Amino acid sequence: MTTTEHSNEHRSEHASEHGRPPAHPRADRTEVAHGNHEQYAAWNGDEGDLWAAHPEFFDNSVRHLHRHLMEAAAIAPDDRVLDVGCGNGQCTHDAARAATRGSALGIDLSLPMLRVAESIARRNGLGNATFVHGDAQVYPFPPAAFDVAVSRTSAMFFADQVAAFSNIAHALRPAGRLAVVSWRGPSENEWFSSLVRALLGDPPPPPPPSAPSPFRHADASATTEILHAAGFDDVDLQAIDTPMYFGGDADEGFLILRDLLGWMLQDRDPAARRQSLEQLRSLLVEHQTDDGVALGCAAWLITARRA
Repeated sequence: MTTTEHSNEHRSEHASEHGRPPAHPRADRTEVAHGNHEQYAAWNGDEGDLWAAHPEFFDNSVRHLHRHLMEAAAIAPDDRVLDVGCGNGQCTHDAARAATRGSALGIDLSLPMLRVAESIARRNGLGNATFVHGDAQVYPFPPAAFDVAVSRTSAMFFADQVAAFSNIAHALRPAGRLAVVSWRGPSENEWFSSLVRALLGDPPPPPPPSAPSPFRHADASATTEILHAAGFDDVDLQAIDTPMYFGGDADEGFLILRDLLGWMLQDRDPAARRQSLEQLRSLLVEHQTDDGVALGCAAWLITARRA
């Protein structure tokens, strides 16, 4: 889901150093795997609130990746679909529309976004779309309950990748299908390198390859090994190069990215912060097109079958 360049753990530590809590405290008994608690805090705090407030912005940003994912999922009318890290629910909603005699279940850590997803489903009469608050790494899915599992820019953030994908495989019937979209490396993704350069000048050190991050699946061989270890066969990674969009125009993009990424400038004095934000606005103006503010994106479309 997130597009920040640090892990959420780094973000939370950074925020605490500056005297503000990283997120709202937990108010439920949802089981969260060891290593995923910082993700829980972010998505039930300010970051989750921001994404829930702007579902159209974030869905539109990855609209081409969404199309590739749903085409690869090839959802049939009788399919039972699991959407992992469903966020505001676009994949779940579209899966429910395709599975006219089946069903679609979205799972996410973020209560703010799940409320949005449920509201949209009700408004559109999608009675076969349901949602659950949980951590898909450890959630007790019924065995072999789904024909297809999808995940759009979410599965990279599980702390234990093999455990998470093993749990998803357990939820799929034998030969059930998996379709995932994840980003390739940071240097290949113009949206990442350009935003970081505008705000920080130089990118921060990359997280360890095994750490949760937007680029956890950048290494195709390592990602293939994860899926094989989790019980999947026929693993295939197809490169997708397409624009990502950051607002219909520079003004819209600036207002949301300022709030989403402003934490990165907490260490800067007011003058330096203003300069960085001016550089961000200039970048968005420079990349404004008739289709919106477009920056290059490099992703993997990952498909597999449960063994």
